[in-house]
Amino acid sequence: MTDAIDLGASPENGFDNEPLPQVAIITQYVKDLSFENPNAPASLQTQGQPSIDVNVGVNARKVADNVFEVELKITAKAEVDGSPTFIVDLVYGGLFGLQNVPDEALEPFCIIEAPRILFPFARRIIADSVRDGGYPPLMLDPIDFGALYMSQQGQVGNA
Repeated sequence: MTDAIDLGASPENGFDNEPLPQVAIITQYVKDLSFENPNAPASLQTQGQPSIDVNVGVNARKVADNVFEVELKITAKAEVDGSPTFIVDLVYGGLFGLQNVPDEALEPFCIIEAPRILFPFARRIIADSVRDGGYPPLMLDPIDFGALYMSQQGQVGNA
C-alpha cells in the first residue's frame, strides 16, 4: 500500500494560494552613449598609465502597470598626468515586466537585481567604445549592487 503525498498549494502545506512572482525582461537598449577623445591624436601616443575614475548610478521608474524602466548610468574618465584621455558616458536601459511581486520587493529588485542583469551588456558597450576610440578596452570589474544599495540605505538612514 502506498501513501499519497499532497503537494498542492494549501495553507496546511505552507502555501497560501497566492500566485508566484514573475519577472520578464521585455527589452534592453542603449538610451544614451557618448565617447569623447578630447586630446586625440596626442592622447593616443602617451606612454603613461592612465588614472580612471568610474561612477555608476541606477535609476528606476514605473512606466506602465507592472512595467518598470531601469537605467544603469556608467561614466568613466581617464587622465594621464592631469590631461584627459577619454570620457565615456553610457545610460543603458531595460524594461522589466513584474507581476505578483510584493511591494516591499519592488525597490530591491529594481535597484539590485535588474542592474545586475543589465551590467554585463553595459560593460561590453563601455569596453567596445573605449577600444573603438583607440585605447585598450576598459573592462569594468563586477559591481555588487546589493552592497551599493545597502550602503545607500545606510546613508539615507543616517541623514
